[in-house]
Amino acid sequence: DIPASNEKIGIAQVLHREGYIWDFEIVEQQPRNVIRINLKYGPNGERIIQEIKRISKPGCRIYKKTSQLPVVLQGMGISIVSTSHGILSNREAKTKGVGGEVLCTIW
Repeated sequence: DIPASNEKIGIAQVLHREGYIWDFEIVEQQPRNVIRINLKYGPNGERIIQEIKRISKPGCRIYKKTSQLPVVLQGMGISIVSTSHGILSNREAKTKGVGGEVLCTIW
C-alpha cells in the first residue's frame, strides 16, 4: 500500500501494461486514499522487478527528446516517462513520438 496520487496511479498503470505487476486498486481511506499493488513473481518465487532506479529528482529534472529516451538493458527493461500524453513507458513514448521527463528505469 502506498499513498495515492495521479502520478503514482499513472506509474502503476504503466507497470500493469508492461507486465511488471499483476494488478492494482485504489482503496478509499481517511485521511487519504491508497494504491494497493499486487506484485508479480516468477515460477520459482523470484521477483519480476529486480531494480527500480529514480532518474529525475526534485532538485534535478531530466528531460529527453524522443530520440534520446534511454534504452534499459538493451530493451529488457523500461523507463517511465512523463509526457504531454500522460505517463508512458519509453516504448509507448517512442511509438507516439513524444519525449518528456524521465522518471525512473525498471528491470
